Amino acid sequence: MNYLAHLYFAQPTADSHFGNLLGDFGGRRYAQHLPSSVIHALENHYLVDKFTDSHYLVKSAKQYFSPERKRFAGVAIDVLFDHFLIRHWQHFNKLPLNDFKHSSYALLNDRIAVMPPRMQHVVTSMITNDWFKEYETIEGVGLALDNIAKRIRFTNNFAGTADDITQNYHELETVFLAFFPELIEHVKESGLERGC
Repeated sequence: MNYLAHLYFAQPTADSHFGNLLGDFGGRRYAQHLPSSVIHALENHYLVDKFTDSHYLVKSAKQYFSPERKRFAGVAIDVLFDHFLIRHWQHFNKLPLNDFKHSSYALLNDRIAVMPPRMQHVVTSMITNDWFKEYETIEGVGLALDNIAKRIRFTNNFAGTADDITQNYHELETVFLAFFPELIEHVKESGLERGC
């Protein structure tokens, strides 16, 4: 899952927000220096990713990407699922998205000083440029994916992935709507941050 989904599963604390994103920035490498509240949140991040990556619905969604882009379909699906979460936000969360975003940005900002350097850079950019606003549209999703393609260190055909998404938008949205409630239930049952 991508950043918004990980924040969705965080508790409303700065440590939880930090830990639930840290998994994308070297996570366990920093574990020995972190309080247990951040460790539990980091484990929650890995739980979400493992469930998502191994789920048959998510695996089946890769068929909607052209052969030359299939290698990076998982990355595209992660970003696209943030788009669908935004699109269907009120179905999954009573708090208005704008309020959730600003609260999350403030909580992340409280832990900027202790984040690894690359995470500091990404989170600062996320807050300053309101990345989740970008994810509201397929154009914004496409731009995010094209930027990821530029950062890949070898020649790839990942750019233009928004074309595959546009052609299969409704099928991919159906996958998300079937999958996400199962992920919510899995995180709830696991209760890794209960009592943190």
